[in-house]
Amino acid sequence: MSEKRESHILVVDDDLEIRNLLGKYLASQDFKVSLAPDLKSFRKAVASSTINLAVMDVMLPDGSGLDMCRDLRAQRSTLPIILLTALTEDVDRILGLEFGADDYLGKPFNPRELVARIRAVLRRQQDIAGAPADNRVYKFAGFEVEVVRRRITNGNRQEINLTGAEFDLLHALLSRPGRLLSREQLLDLTGGRNSDPFDRSIDVLMSRIRCKLRDNGSEDVIKTVRNGGYQFSASVEIVGAQS
Repeated sequence: MSEKRESHILVVDDDLEIRNLLGKYLASQDFKVSLAPDLKSFRKAVASSTINLAVMDVMLPDGSGLDMCRDLRAQRSTLPIILLTALTEDVDRILGLEFGADDYLGKPFNPRELVARIRAVLRRQQDIAGAPADNRVYKFAGFEVEVVRRRITNGNRQEINLTGAEFDLLHALLSRPGRLLSREQLLDLTGGRNSDPFDRSIDVLMSRIRCKLRDNGSEDVIKTVRNGGYQFSASVEIVGAQS
C-alpha cells in the first residue's frame, strides 16, 4: 500500500473549521479523506469503508478518543490512530500511547507535521505487515514472556498485567539483552513515533515495568545508564525460532 492516493484517512473532530481545513490539506497531499464529527460517525465510516488511518480528537461530543482507542485495541483492531489534543502534558500523551494510539499530536500544530506523522505511521504499518512474527518465548529470572500471546507470567505462572506500551518496551529490551538502547532507539523499536528522544514517556513506562516486575519478586533487571539509555541486564533464555 502506498502512502498516497490509496490511503484513506478519516478525520474525526467536532470542530467544523478544523475538520474542513484538515480535510482540504490532506486531500492536497494526495490522500483520500473522509470527515466525521463524532464517534458515532467514526464507527459508521469504519464499518462501511476501508479506512487506512484515523486522525482523532481526544475530546468528542459523544465520548473520548482515548476510550475509543482502548476499545479498538481490546477488539484486536489494528487501525492506526493519531490522537489530537489541546492537552500536551506528558501524562496525557502517555495515556494515549498506552491506550493504543500510534501517535499523539498537540494542538495547535503545523499540518505539514501531521502529514509527516501520518506517512511515518503508514510506513510502519507496512513494515509490521511484512515482518516475520516473533513466535519466541523469552525466559528470565523466573518470568516467561510469550510474544505472540502478548503475555507475561511470574514464577508461579500468574499473569502480570502490562499495558500495550509496557509490553512493547519490555519486548524491545528482551530481544536485545545486554545491549544499551537509547530513548530514541526505544521509541523507534516500540512504534517509531515521532517523539523527541528526550521524551520522558519512556522513563515513566520503564519505571512502571520495574515496579510490576519488582512486585512479582524480581530484582532490578533493567539498568539505567546515565545519558545513555537502558540495558536489560538479566540472563535471557530464548525458546523457539522466529519464523
